[in-house]
Amino acid sequence: MTSPKIYLTRTLARLIAFFGRGLVISVGSIVAVCLAISIAAFLFLNTAAPRSLTITSGPAGSTFQRNAEKYQKILARDGVTLKILPSDGSSENLKRLADAKADVDIGFVLGGEAGSKPPENLMSLGSVSYQPLMVFYRGEKRDLLSRFKGQRLNVGPAGSGTHALALALLKANGITPGQDTVLDETDLEDPGKELVEGRIDVVFLMGDSTASSVIRKLMRDGNVHLFSFVQADAYVRRINILNKLHLPRGSLDLGIDLPPEDIYLVGPTVQLLARDSLHPALSDLLLEAAREVHGSSSIFRKHGEFPSPKEGEFRISPDASRYYSTGKGFLYRTFPFWLASLIARTLAFMVPIVILLVPALKFAPMIYRWRIESRIYRWYQALFELEREGFKPSVDEARRKELLQQLDHIEAAVNRIVIPASFGDLFYGLRGHIGFVRQNLTSADWHRHVPAAESS
Repeated sequence: MTSPKIYLTRTLARLIAFFGRGLVISVGSIVAVCLAISIAAFLFLNTAAPRSLTITSGPAGSTFQRNAEKYQKILARDGVTLKILPSDGSSENLKRLADAKADVDIGFVLGGEAGSKPPENLMSLGSVSYQPLMVFYRGEKRDLLSRFKGQRLNVGPAGSGTHALALALLKANGITPGQDTVLDETDLEDPGKELVEGRIDVVFLMGDSTASSVIRKLMRDGNVHLFSFVQADAYVRRINILNKLHLPRGSLDLGIDLPPEDIYLVGPTVQLLARDSLHPALSDLLLEAAREVHGSSSIFRKHGEFPSPKEGEFRISPDASRYYSTGKGFLYRTFPFWLASLIARTLAFMVPIVILLVPALKFAPMIYRWRIESRIYRWYQALFELEREGFKPSVDEARRKELLQQLDHIEAAVNRIVIPASFGDLFYGLRGHIGFVRQNLTSADWHRHVPAAESS
């Protein structure tokens, strides 16, 4: 049985015999260069989609944490592991994503959290939900935030999304730190208990950092009221990150009529942020998961309203923009994720080869001819110089013999040239010219052949 090495050697020998060594080397060089470029591009792009991601979510029991768990189950269907890293909420999520040393890939962040200078390495995959700000208070009903002046208000820990938004709303109502109003920044373990037992009068809560069980408990407490933003339209116009949200009467529990009246809330949207290094295939999978988790209707959103490419302080990822326009990429829409990833990786390796090789091979015959002709034509320069030297009037017999020896060396070198038969005319033409120069140098009257310009 013929070994692969012997078979390859014989094949190469046949190619050389048929086309000539030069063409095989020319084409082989082009293929080798294209292959090297393709391998470099392949290694640089590293197109294989990672099989694991880490999401920074929120506290246990929060809406962020529950949504992250839903994402985890959906991504697992495509063989992608989603690691959930709990956090204190939106603010910590943003800090982790902005920190290149933190081992996170995506996270939920409230609109407006980044301020006027968002981190440049982060992009938004779109808005995935509304996050209502819920203000609970005890005592008589109030219709304006300014009515809470002089009371004890828990605005959440400094640095949290709740804290920043609460201070902005209070400032718009003339309530600022340092006045007679007490702004408590304690991170309460059970804000409902603190409120019911009278240690605070008002508490600002958001779903990113509050367990849903706490909010349900407060909603059902007859001594606690949920503040209704009757000026919601004005708030939305003055603070552009806010949205007006309507909580209809009885929408939480029709049987006990909860809430007992229409309530208007305000709140930002939640953005799904990712680092700009996120693989396009994972971007598609995440948005598919977001559509499954957030696409259905709820109290505060319409069916199909989210995910949405709403532009916030973060730019929308190009991959997300493409997804919102055309859906998932063809490969990931047609094949299972693992197979689509394999095909994409193969194409990333092959496409550069095809793109470079097809036009390059068109130049192979020209390169080949140039290489063969250069072997012939370079000896003409040596012949020209030798002939000029030999036909000078001052050349004596000894010098003429030296020139003939040089001509012998040239002829010997030319005879060692290996070229295809198709270029035989050039080869024999060169040998004929060598013979012509030799004949002139060995003739008895070689001085007669001296050019007029040089014999004058």
